[in-house]
Amino acid sequence: MSLGLAAYFIVCPLIFLSGVVDAIGGGGGIISLPAYLLAGLPPQLAIGSNKLSSSVGTAVSTAMFVRRGFVEWKTALSFVVSALIGAAIGARITLLVPDRILEYGLLVVLPVVALAIFKKKDAALTEVETTPPRFLLATFFAFAIGLYDGFYGPGTGTFLILALSGAAGYALNHAVGYTKVINLSSNVSSLVVFLINGKVYIPLAGAAVIFSIAGQYVGARLVLKDGQKIVRPVIVAVLALLFFKVMYDTFLA
Repeated sequence: MSLGLAAYFIVCPLIFLSGVVDAIGGGGGIISLPAYLLAGLPPQLAIGSNKLSSSVGTAVSTAMFVRRGFVEWKTALSFVVSALIGAAIGARITLLVPDRILEYGLLVVLPVVALAIFKKKDAALTEVETTPPRFLLATFFAFAIGLYDGFYGPGTGTFLILALSGAAGYALNHAVGYTKVINLSSNVSSLVVFLINGKVYIPLAGAAVIFSIAGQYVGARLVLKDGQKIVRPVIVAVLALLFFKVMYDTFLA
């Protein structure tokens, strides 16, 4: 397929914004996936292309958190393996589901994820004792949320931060660090599946990579005062555009 220049003007700025949002507190996928859909890509191709730009961008912020010492690799390794397996399974499921079913699913998933992000409470700032049951539960969440990331993806970072800080008791900085490692693993795993099956629109996703890197870098270094007051209206606007577009494509076109 071939896309016009307008698609790049839609996707690239929104990918930058999604990178900033994702690096700060997760949830960037709620902007980046709709960006590809608004540009005219069918669901499978949009999800696969989103994995390319988000994988490279997430790698930048992950490296920054690792350098700050927020990742203990003996713990993270179990999370990584679980996320790799889960995301590969999720991506394979996506390839088996018709585009029309994915469109119906997006009409439900995106508003629900947006609501979860808006209602997200601040994670714990202090760490509690991480017992073996808590560690196993966190490992399960890495698999389950990794599977969701391979299948759809939006909200993965938010869900992981909530799970790791709540279920496993990690302090916020460590929860975010582990979230980055897990999210990067699930992105790369699912990206490989989509690439093998030709479900990545390389020209557009490749251009978006630059903007994703820039957004993740800015977000990882930025401390925004009342940043959600800026981010949330943008998310609402993007979701509203996507919702009406999917409704039109599904029922009227």
